[in-house]
Amino acid sequence: MYRERGYGSLTLYRTITLLDFKQADVNGDKTIDNIYLYGNKPDGTGDFADQITLVIQDGHSNQTTTVYLQYNAGYNARLFLGDFSKDGVADILISIDSGGSGGYGIFYMYSFKDNNLQEIFNIEKYNTIYKFNVNYEDFYKVSVGSPQLNVLFTIDISYKGNEYLSQYYNEDGKLKQPVKGEVLAIGALYPIVTNVKSNSYDLLAVQRITGTTNSDTLGYVENLLTWGGSGFISSRLSVAILGSNLISHY
Repeated sequence: MYRERGYGSLTLYRTITLLDFKQADVNGDKTIDNIYLYGNKPDGTGDFADQITLVIQDGHSNQTTTVYLQYNAGYNARLFLGDFSKDGVADILISIDSGGSGGYGIFYMYSFKDNNLQEIFNIEKYNTIYKFNVNYEDFYKVSVGSPQLNVLFTIDISYKGNEYLSQYYNEDGKLKQPVKGEVLAIGALYPIVTNVKSNSYDLLAVQRITGTTNSDTLGYVENLLTWGGSGFISSRLSVAILGSNLISHY
């Protein structure tokens, strides 16, 4: 790390820290390359960094390519190198936690095959496509649907108990008035191996489903993404629900 000074009587302090470092052949020349993730870590900020920057160093020529991220501030910035685009060359996944109660994530993925930098996963594009409507329904159900994706899931919330349900439902199980929840933007993006013989990775994207408050988690939208030739496509879209206590009837 270093501190950078300004000019005249004004002194600027900037602490540049190596946040993560990984090695793999990312350009396909059969030589191991060095991948660095740097950031500015103000004193006393723990895992927080801003000005997060990716640096790719060619293992053969030692030439470097610097990638400035659009959203470049957050916590626990980290790298993962693996072949997601099924071309036999490792790709670069950057993950950053946004912090806060929403639990959002910031993700970038790049291919650097033949020294040609290409963004192959865009978080904003993903969040635009995978939007859902969350509506409370009569008889203690919550629907999670997307007309754009032509998909509908139904969550049973009868386990929530009378104190919770009586806020929204009459005694006959009918809604007192329309009630909406929300599917948040992507919060986690996990590399996942679905075929051990292929030596490549897919992605599991996770979005949290909330009720009327952010702390009321109803479940998660889980989307298994696999490379489709020119981009990631959904190969399995599902909803995972939270377990409740098992009540014995005996």
